Amino acid sequence: MLSVTSSGLARTIATLALASVVTVGASGCGDASPGGSSDQLSSGASERAVPVSTPEIVAEHPWDASSFTQGVEMAPDGTLVVGTGMYGESRIYRTTLDNQQSDSQKLDSEYFGEGITIHGDDVWQLTWKKGTAFRRDLETLEEKGTVNYEGEGWGICSTDEQLVMSNGSGTLTFRDPETFAPTGTVDVTLGGEATSQLNELECADDGSVFANVWQTDLIYKIDPSSGEVTEMIDTVDAFPAADSPGADVLNGIAKIPGTDHYLLTGKYWDTAYEVRF
Repeated sequence: MLSVTSSGLARTIATLALASVVTVGASGCGDASPGGSSDQLSSGASERAVPVSTPEIVAEHPWDASSFTQGVEMAPDGTLVVGTGMYGESRIYRTTLDNQQSDSQKLDSEYFGEGITIHGDDVWQLTWKKGTAFRRDLETLEEKGTVNYEGEGWGICSTDEQLVMSNGSGTLTFRDPETFAPTGTVDVTLGGEATSQLNELECADDGSVFANVWQTDLIYKIDPSSGEVTEMIDTVDAFPAADSPGADVLNGIAKIPGTDHYLLTGKYWDTAYEVRF
């Protein structure tokens, strides 16, 4: 999704969003506030309160600051597959944790690239408004075919059984990983309230789905069976790269297989952060 605000405004929006979450969870307890990584919202909060944590940075890696990053996935061989956006600049490429790029494939200028995910030997790449998903070979990133879908494409992730896709609303769509046909939906709620602007997704090993909220520094941890947000990760002021000249919003989540670490980066960021939630 195209971003038009500065990182400073994004942090302001994130703060407002966080305040609204506290209000929802606290049932009117005006002095409720988020705590540390294992803290709940204040003791006056109702049973609907959502835990709020901050990421622990364990390493930093160089990133291509010219990339309007839309999605990141780590392949089984340890390389990273990155999808980028902007008309005329959208591409998908392979890189490493020390930013050694290869196997780049560019999209035609009519397409605005969006999220990507790996499923088996395939890479699925979304587009924003064209309703087209590209199926690519994991080894070469060359196109194997396309499928059409309704609405916009924002984020996507993969479990062993299905794909999970966002479209900028508060609804996640489940899709068959072979045909891309929709198999169901779930409405995501936070403290019983509807959500919106779910963007980049990452499917976790425990079955949950991480979703960054567009134009904020917030990441939701979602139970896809119920749609409930079970945890909120607040990254406000966590990543210095977000304040670099020309940097835009957080927009990249990739789990690192075999660990409890994730890679987080953003649009036009010069650094990717290896974190633990």
